[in-house]
Amino acid sequence: MTIFLSPLSQFHSMEEQQINNNVTSNNGVIDLSHHLSDEPRNRLANPLKDIMRVISECPVTDLITMANGDPHHSLYPFQQIMYEVPSVQDPSDPVTSWNNSGRTQIIHSYRDQECVLPICKAFRYSRAAGLVQCKDALTDFTNLIFAPPNHHVMLTIGNSDGLAKIFRLFGQKGDHFLTDEFSFPGMTNCPLAYGVKWVGIKMDSGGIIPEELEKVLIIWDEAKLGRRPRVLYIVPVGQNPTGSTLSVDRRKKIYAIAQTWDLIIIEDDPYYFLRYDVSQPNCASADPDEFIKNFRSTLIPTFLSMDVDGRVLRLDTFSKVLAPGMRLGWITCNKLFHLKLGEYTDSSTQPPHAFGQMFVTEMLSEHGWKIEGFCRWLRSLRLDYQNRLDFFLDVFQREVEPTGYASVNRPEAGMFVWIEVFFEKHPRFVRERYSGGSPVVARTNTECLLKELFETLMNTQGVVFMPASTFAIPENPLWVESNGHVPLSDRTRFLRATFAGTEDIVEKGMIRLGKGLREFFQE
Repeated sequence: MTIFLSPLSQFHSMEEQQINNNVTSNNGVIDLSHHLSDEPRNRLANPLKDIMRVISECPVTDLITMANGDPHHSLYPFQQIMYEVPSVQDPSDPVTSWNNSGRTQIIHSYRDQECVLPICKAFRYSRAAGLVQCKDALTDFTNLIFAPPNHHVMLTIGNSDGLAKIFRLFGQKGDHFLTDEFSFPGMTNCPLAYGVKWVGIKMDSGGIIPEELEKVLIIWDEAKLGRRPRVLYIVPVGQNPTGSTLSVDRRKKIYAIAQTWDLIIIEDDPYYFLRYDVSQPNCASADPDEFIKNFRSTLIPTFLSMDVDGRVLRLDTFSKVLAPGMRLGWITCNKLFHLKLGEYTDSSTQPPHAFGQMFVTEMLSEHGWKIEGFCRWLRSLRLDYQNRLDFFLDVFQREVEPTGYASVNRPEAGMFVWIEVFFEKHPRFVRERYSGGSPVVARTNTECLLKELFETLMNTQGVVFMPASTFAIPENPLWVESNGHVPLSDRTRFLRATFAGTEDIVEKGMIRLGKGLREFFQE
């Protein structure tokens, strides 16, 4: 019998010592430790968590530990947990089968019976990366779908949690991060509080423009602005709010720019599997391996799959493909960043809740959907959303387009459409309100009319859309070329709408939008 008592002295693992010495042990991954902010450099590893690692790696078979602070699992008030979920046995369209017939299957987590992640293990204190069974399941899924070289998986409490930690990993007061000129403020607001500012990169219908990204890096004046930006945050598929998706060609150009200018790429991809109008080669195949192979062929290459340097941190989440309240996602990144994020998690939020980890583990296991079944669900979900998009566009064409005051492009992915409003047709539209001066000062009253339209639609028509100004990243003349530049305030001529609702909601919304536009423009 061996008894292990916790030592009083603090010690660090070899991996943590390597980090503190700015050494990486990844094969083929360059040293990117210079990107770390002061916070992760100065943060101490949690010694209790390091002891847990030592315990987990101990070869003694009858090890008795009196070092932990967990209540004994016999006191957990759970005998079994049952998840009744849609059946994925319909090889062609499990989402439709679920909605029409309610056909289900049962997935279990047990305390005493056989399962992949028993209750007695799931509810213990664990280390930052997550419970090993869940982390391994998501690592297998990540390797199968994305095939990233030299990367590691860490669980998060959803993408918001993951991004908050990543921003702190790299952000110093006075730094600038790069992102799309229209971005989701729920994410971009996060690092503002500790002194990081955003630089919006010009977009078109295809997303961020690589040449505009490089232009900003070239003209950057460090004497006036501080050090050149070294972090690019991007949502490459179904971007929120514009719905744009980066082509493979643009991805390759952006990654090449990142290598040239030593950028870190934060690839936030919650809509990755919701990409539409893609070929479906034999996707109904009953053979699991053949189905997964065919499913993968319909997916667009990720920045992660291109990453040979270790400069990409990818965030995935279950929020858009299972449920937002899951609050469960994962970061895939190189070993250095993985360990530093782990040190932060071990002394802050701790790993995600056991309920979600148990469910995901059993769902992806032989007792549940398996990876193949999850992929069938994802493919079917994509088809369902595509049908919702088609319906939205049909009603828009019928109710809104005839007004002549708005148009919409078909998004390639996600759950949003970016409605362009032709404010120049409004009787109170003012062109060239100001002349000369700063290249970022508004020359028209587009933003004022947008605000009026938002309020009119809400208060008189009873329908709400998000105005583009909500997502606009403030411009600075120090990184904007004046020649031919149209201020972003004059380009906030859009409303963001979702097509994720029911047909009844979408139809009523489009009818009210059409009526509201007519009244607003014909005042």
